[in-house]
Amino acid sequence: MTAGRYYKSFQIKPSTRIRLGKWDPKFIGEHTKKEALRKIEKLREQISDMQMRLYAEHQRSLLICLQGQDASGKDGVVRHVIGSMNPEGCRVVNFKEPTKEELDHDFLWRIEHQMPRKGEAVIFNRSHYEDVLIVRVHDLVPKSIWSRRYKQINDFEQRQLANGTHILKFFLHISKEEQLERFEQRLDDPAKRWKISEADYTEREYWEEYEKAYEEVFAKCNSTAAPWFLIPADHKWFRDLAISEIIVAALEALKIQVPKPTVDIADIRRKYHEDVRKAQRTR
Repeated sequence: MTAGRYYKSFQIKPSTRIRLGKWDPKFIGEHTKKEALRKIEKLREQISDMQMRLYAEHQRSLLICLQGQDASGKDGVVRHVIGSMNPEGCRVVNFKEPTKEELDHDFLWRIEHQMPRKGEAVIFNRSHYEDVLIVRVHDLVPKSIWSRRYKQINDFEQRQLANGTHILKFFLHISKEEQLERFEQRLDDPAKRWKISEADYTEREYWEEYEKAYEEVFAKCNSTAAPWFLIPADHKWFRDLAISEIIVAALEALKIQVPKPTVDIADIRRKYHEDVRKAQRTR
């Protein structure tokens, strides 16, 4: 399966309402883990090269939003996929509980401050969508407020698109059983216990409510220009393969052009050869 096919296969069509319960989080297609890991390495090289080109072009930017239930693999994607990008032109932003200062502003205020600059790729580990997800599920603000935020988000994203920011939004679809198994792995591994919190388990009680909230997001905040992708995430290696291929397909579609040099290459090459000859004579 090519990168373009994954882009189409996992892209949620705009103006459609899906039911997460009908999507298989264990899907792996025709791949084996061994084959997938080889492909991922090649895709990482492509991502690294195209991100360098994006940085050099300095005309457009890339925003990647990662959303999903706890333990769905957002940190894993950052490590195994985004880790191929050069930190000079890439940032990862984790959105936690809003600070007092952030709560004193519009909910998009803190998002605006973290948007990518031209030539930059920024990854949101959780994002502005938390303000129509956890806020809705836990009734943190009245419905009359959060229900207006879908349009505000759409307007915000359209403004970013008009400014040259390409947006990819990934929902990491994990099963409730796989989540519990990953929680158990954290308990058994001393190196991962720091990730454990009481909320990991208490939030499981709201699984269905979160699914409904996500389904509403996909129905109301999804467009061809800023698409949502529903990624089967029970198998970490397939999750990484699918996201890598989609990022490559998206960057290829931008047809990024490396700018022409601003110096006289012939003159610099001549000076280089002169220095080489001088160094050889002094040996």
